[in-house]
Amino acid sequence: MKKSIFVSIMATSVITCSSLALLQNNDGQAHAAAVQHTSTAAANFMNTYGQIQVVANPKSQTVLVNKSYKLPAGYVPSDLVFPNVPFTFTEKIDKRKMRKEAAGALEKLFLGAKKDGVYLAGVSGYRSESRQKTLYNNYVKRDGIKAADTYSARPGHSEHQTGLTIDVAGSTGKCAAQSCFAGTKEAKWLAKNVNKYGFVIRYPEGKDSITGYKYEPWHLRYVGTQVASIVAKKGITLEEYFGDKVATK
Repeated sequence: MKKSIFVSIMATSVITCSSLALLQNNDGQAHAAAVQHTSTAAANFMNTYGQIQVVANPKSQTVLVNKSYKLPAGYVPSDLVFPNVPFTFTEKIDKRKMRKEAAGALEKLFLGAKKDGVYLAGVSGYRSESRQKTLYNNYVKRDGIKAADTYSARPGHSEHQTGLTIDVAGSTGKCAAQSCFAGTKEAKWLAKNVNKYGFVIRYPEGKDSITGYKYEPWHLRYVGTQVASIVAKKGITLEEYFGDKVATK
């Protein structure tokens, strides 16, 4: 009896992973019929590096990249550009870049914030796999693997590599990528408004058991206005969004 239950659980896990791969392959629009599971079950297995799959379509603006889904080895987006927004540094280097559509949306977001008297600056956009490897290894040396995994992605698992993600701060750079950013007017504006421009706060407060990462109010991920509005309205993560989509198809 125990053996059959185990086989059944493993089969459900395989179906779940395959279904999410389908979703990523078609910008989250693929149908995954006959999948029976809850969004909670789908979310729970995201917080691990145990079972890993390579994403089917890394170019998708809704591609799910986390501890269970990684980008193809050496993936580099083909349409990286420099968004016309201020940064906390002056050098024209890779971390100023984003994919073209995301960069355009970011420019509109910055203008919207400025109209409301909030002045933002970019901190870190695109990040190559090799750069992520260097950063992650340094964090591991400093804090150990267990701690590093709560705030830094392993190489190939970073959203920054998609070119659809950027860390932002206030124009002064104060509290950039630090926990103290959460209490700033910039963070409050972002939490309330990013969805209007197609972005989500990727790692929301209190969702670390689902996303696998600590709260990062500065980490914005572009997914398009349709998905962003649903995520904001429901107060969910991308893991939960895709779990819900699979469960209802």
